[in-house]
Amino acid sequence: MNYLRIWLAGARYSIVRTLMFRFDFFLWAMVELFWMGVNLLLIQVIYEHTDTVAGWGKYEMLLLVGTSMIMQRFIMGFFWSNFFEMSRNIRTGNFDFFLAQPGNPLFMVTTRKIDPDSLANSLVALGVILYAAHKLNLHPGAGDIALYALLILCGLVIHYSILVMASSLTFWTTGGQGLEGSYFTLMEFSRLPREAFRGVSRVVFVWLLPVVIVSNVPVRTLLHGFDPALAGWLVVVSAAWLTLAVLVFHRGLRRYASASS
Repeated sequence: MNYLRIWLAGARYSIVRTLMFRFDFFLWAMVELFWMGVNLLLIQVIYEHTDTVAGWGKYEMLLLVGTSMIMQRFIMGFFWSNFFEMSRNIRTGNFDFFLAQPGNPLFMVTTRKIDPDSLANSLVALGVILYAAHKLNLHPGAGDIALYALLILCGLVIHYSILVMASSLTFWTTGGQGLEGSYFTLMEFSRLPREAFRGVSRVVFVWLLPVVIVSNVPVRTLLHGFDPALAGWLVVVSAAWLTLAVLVFHRGLRRYASASS
């Protein structure tokens, strides 16, 4: 409960700050909305020339892209600003501020701020998912929706873990300037069907770096029902990645030289 109160205090601060700079909120919300619109337009253009891509129809692909979008909006909304600042704080010594606080350093540094503009656009992504489900004539029950949400949560854990490890590299290097570009490059793969990957690319992006299954498994659950093997694999992988991320962060923390050192 103490951590919940800390997070709520940080969220309240972020919202108050956003209300102080409303134009900034609307500007970035529109930028993200434009990016989402471009992705949806791309699907429309592709399916004007073909009926399926890797066995996926238009609205199945729309459901996949919507799921990928809502994951990215949640990651951007809840964590991105914190990770973006984390590398800079480590380099400048301002990381001391988080170590001095009476709480888990990883929690304190990765949950201090939220971005309301990204969270607002998650409603647009949810609308895309509902529209695609309607066109596919899907009628999931409460259990199916709960399982879908749980699998999305597992995907968020994997993305969070990747960001933790990427940001923690700053403990060993001089900066993390490539973090943003590298992360968004990986995120692009989550919008593609698993069947589109063959050979080495399938091993790398489906199994070693599970950036494809994070969105594919929840969508396949809605489309084809519960697959214990795939769902179990996603749960195990998310737990393994989170464990590895925590270990890397704490290993790096032992190398940190504070501003007063």
